[in-house]
Amino acid sequence: MFRFGGKFYISVDLEGLACVIGEYGKGLGFDTPGYAFARGEATEEVNAAVRALYDAGASEVWVWDSHGKGYNLLYEKLDPRTKIVMGAGSKKRFPFIESGFDGVLFIGYHAYDTPNAVLAHVYSSATYQSMHINGLPVGEAQIDGAIAGKYGAPVIFLSSDDNCVAQAKASFPGVATVVTKRSLAWNSCVSEHPSKVREDIYNTVLAAASNPLPAPFTFGTPFEYEVRFKRIEYAESCSLISCDNTPFGRVDAYTVKGTLADPEDILR
Repeated sequence: MFRFGGKFYISVDLEGLACVIGEYGKGLGFDTPGYAFARGEATEEVNAAVRALYDAGASEVWVWDSHGKGYNLLYEKLDPRTKIVMGAGSKKRFPFIESGFDGVLFIGYHAYDTPNAVLAHVYSSATYQSMHINGLPVGEAQIDGAIAGKYGAPVIFLSSDDNCVAQAKASFPGVATVVTKRSLAWNSCVSEHPSKVREDIYNTVLAAASNPLPAPFTFGTPFEYEVRFKRIEYAESCSLISCDNTPFGRVDAYTVKGTLADPEDILR
């Protein structure tokens, strides 16, 4: 069980929520059908996790609105005990996580690119085709998990579609999960009912507090990082620098590869 009075950080995305599939050919943006529903559903799924953490003895819970430009949740409907991290431009994942957190939770995350996974992508579906660490595919869950792990915070929970949950279980031994929907295609799924998902999130997060917290997730250091872009000119203009101060090498027209020591360097 985590220590009484623990401090937790919830990162919330929108693609992995119950009954959220985006618009065919567009994804999930401000102007797409279902976005208004996604805002409300994200707020309620987060509230379920927040209630569970406080019921298990947490003293402080931060909620990070991490989808798109960081202005999505219905803030007045969030549990009033939360601190809300929002907006874009800080150029840092998990702002102030270095102040000390006992664990992180991922609500509504999505799979990295894999066949038939709902809204699968890595950070930007317009920019990246794929990312690999030490030869293995990774997505936002793995990179964000490593950034949290750098500061000693393990990933204790993730909710998403079945593909993302399977990827999380392979990456984070001992992580508690909730499957919100079964993927059929990039814009198609069989979803659980939102009220059931919220109940499952509450019960699963509460139960996770009864078990020892897993170890923080890391890639090891140094690690090999390979990124494949959607456009050739993105690879040509890549400014990533390896640990030995040499530019990343070109693998092919779309792909560059090098060696990093800090997971935060991936997105700098």
